[in-house]
Amino acid sequence: MRKVLLGLVAAAAVAVGLVMVLPTGDADATGKEISHKAAAAKLRNANIGWVSSGGCSNRNNPTCTSFTDIKSGTINGVITFKKSSKCKITVTGGTETGHAPGKYSHWNGYKIDISRTSCATNYIKRNFSYIGGAKWRSSAGNVYFDEGDHWDITYY
Repeated sequence: MRKVLLGLVAAAAVAVGLVMVLPTGDADATGKEISHKAAAAKLRNANIGWVSSGGCSNRNNPTCTSFTDIKSGTINGVITFKKSSKCKITVTGGTETGHAPGKYSHWNGYKIDISRTSCATNYIKRNFSYIGGAKWRSSAGNVYFDEGDHWDITYY
């Protein structure tokens, strides 16, 4: 109910040209970073699993899979991808150290890695636009990069 009311108030504010700042407790509405625990719960509720080669979630350990400070839009994006593709999705990388740096990086919460399955690969190649270099772009502008053993996905 709270989200519905906030949405209605936000829509009214936009309609009359006002700038509205939403409460910081509603990470999904603001697109801010969320905690590992919150992201893991959302993935679990969407029936999306994850693996960690180190069996851990410490963001500062490159053998862990962490969701600490991941963007809510990144989590929502992979959930939407699962629903659209109807594929089994397993996350293999999140915000842990060890990935390439940059503004739209894993560390900054914009990227997530998933296992490369034939279902996901076929869906991406059939439904998204090939942009070169083993990369495909969705109609939403997100980039899916085939890194051989997994898909590296950037949600903008």
